Amino acid sequence: MHPEHTPHVPAQRAVEVYQPTPYAPAVPVSAPVVPVQPGTVPAVASIVLPDGRVVTGYAINPAQPEPLAAKPAVSRTAVNVALGGAGFLAVCGGLVLLTSFIAALTAFITQLIILAAVIFGGWIAVQIFSTRGHQGGTTVNIRKAVIKRNHFRS
Repeated sequence: MHPEHTPHVPAQRAVEVYQPTPYAPAVPVSAPVVPVQPGTVPAVASIVLPDGRVVTGYAINPAQPEPLAAKPAVSRTAVNVALGGAGFLAVCGGLVLLTSFIAALTAFITQLIILAAVIFGGWIAVQIFSTRGHQGGTTVNIRKAVIKRNHFRS
């Protein structure tokens, strides 16, 4: 037979009990401790344990954890995203206004050029048509002029 199929009695183990060794408290070798009367006498509390023993001692206030640093109402990431979005919108709005201004300025300059051409063309037309229709002015015919010794003769 195999050893696994043989019935066996659980082995009894030796139990070792470890007793902790108390250490003597470290006492500093400084000046002797002088008892000082506290300003107020703390309250003494007594507690009755379930087995009937009474434990008497001073009440100890639980240690208060340090307060956490006050967090802002809004996270810094959210503020940064909002400011970035506002800046982006401001830049886009500025570019739209700049584009509109350039388009308006181009249209204005184009209209000034057309106006100048119309006025100058009108002035030339008046000069041409008024000279032929009105014979009272001085007419110079350059084709008949003869240039001799820096004098014009006709």
